[in-house]
Order: sequence, then structure tokens, then C-alpha cells
Amino acid sequence: MKTKSTITLTKTEPSDAFPYKAPYEAVKIKYTYIFSIDYALPQKFLKLFFDKLVALFFILLTSPILLLLKIGFLVEGLFFKENRGPMFFSYNAISKGKIFKKYKIRIIKLKYIDPIGAKNGNWLAYSSEWNPKARTFLGSFVKKFYLDEIPQFYNVLIGDMSIVGPRPLSVMHYERDISQGNISRKIIKGGLLGLGHIHKGDSQFGDPIHELEYIDSYIKKSELELLLFDLQIIWRGFLLILKGGGY
Repeated sequence: MKTKSTITLTKTEPSDAFPYKAPYEAVKIKYTYIFSIDYALPQKFLKLFFDKLVALFFILLTSPILLLLKIGFLVEGLFFKENRGPMFFSYNAISKGKIFKKYKIRIIKLKYIDPIGAKNGNWLAYSSEWNPKARTFLGSFVKKFYLDEIPQFYNVLIGDMSIVGPRPLSVMHYERDISQGNISRKIIKGGLLGLGHIHKGDSQFGDPIHELEYIDSYIKKSELELLLFDLQIIWRGFLLILKGGGY
């Protein structure tokens, strides 16, 4: 009975899980040439070097934070058995048109995770993270300050992601994004931060123009100019994190 209950919970997609809108006419006209691209854009060397360097730096910098979180997970599990379980998990996401394992910190109780879906890397297995009641005590804190994204520095280090780029989507959401006409995540590597993602919490979040603007910059700017643009996005993302607006 418990297994059936868990699976029922994870089969329902939260209404806010896919805020990405279809490209509208003004966007299609402005970036017509981007919509004609049917191949993955070549990697820029300076951006790749920057990604590796920053990822390695933050892996080392956040190691003490991960250690404290691990201790917190263990302590919470001692007092609340239902909150026990592994600290990390992954699901299948897509970056630059390729499937990879996207790593995160678990913020929900195991009973809210569909074990079969989790084994298959299905995002829907973990979709209860959108339900505050499903979260562990530490998980609520982790989510608020986006600490659940820390393991993705490893994804950046091994080349699955970039520091800046459109946020990688789960397979089901990627397919939906493509079917409604968005191509950003097909032609460029996904990022920890994106020009669209830094609008999280305001009315512009999910507007495809931001990701297309970034791709336009990726194509037209020199490597140094693109790096400076990435740094601006990183700074705005840092300010977003400080607000503690994760949900």
C-alpha cells in the first residue's frame, strides 16, 4: 500500500514545474536566424576553461558546506526516521541535446520518491520536492538558498553543463520545450545559471527571449566579451541566491 501511495504522489506534475513559454511572433522575427540553426553550436575555448576553473574552485569551496550538510542529514535522521536516506540523487536531464545525469541534494523524504521512476532517472519520481510538506527540515533550508544545486558543479567539471547557459530540463520537459518551438537547449550547453533563470520569481521568468538573447550573444560576441557577459549573469544570480528565494 505504501508503494502505491508513493507512486500516486509522484505521477502528478506540479503546475509550476514547467514555466517555459512558447516563442511568440516578435521573438521569432527578432531571432529568425537562430531558429534556422539545426546543429549544436561549437564550444568556445575561453568559456570552457572558465567553466572548469570555476567548477573546481567551487567544489573545493563548498566541500565544508557539504560536510556540514551531511552531518545535518545524519543528525536529522537520528531523530526523524522518515527523513533518513542518501544526501545526493540524480535524474536524467538534457544539455546541448544530450542526456546526462543531473546531480542534486535530496530535499524530500524517501516515502515521497517513486523508487521505480528514480531507478530509471525519471524526474517525475522526485517531483514532490515542489510540495513543502514533503521536505525534510534540512531540505527546506537547502532549497531556500539553492544549496541543492551545489552538486552540479561536478556536472560542469566533467563537461555536462556550463556555469552560464539555459537551465537543463528533464527529458519530459525538454521534449515539451522542443515541441512548443524552443530550441535553446538543443543547440547550446545548459548552465547552472541562465539569463532567463535569473528572472526566477518575476513575471519574465519563462520568457524564451532571454535564452535567445544569450545565444545571440554567444554567437556574435568575442570570447572575452562573452566571458564578461557571463560574469554579469553570475553576479545577478549571486544576488538572487542571497535573497533566499528558492522554492
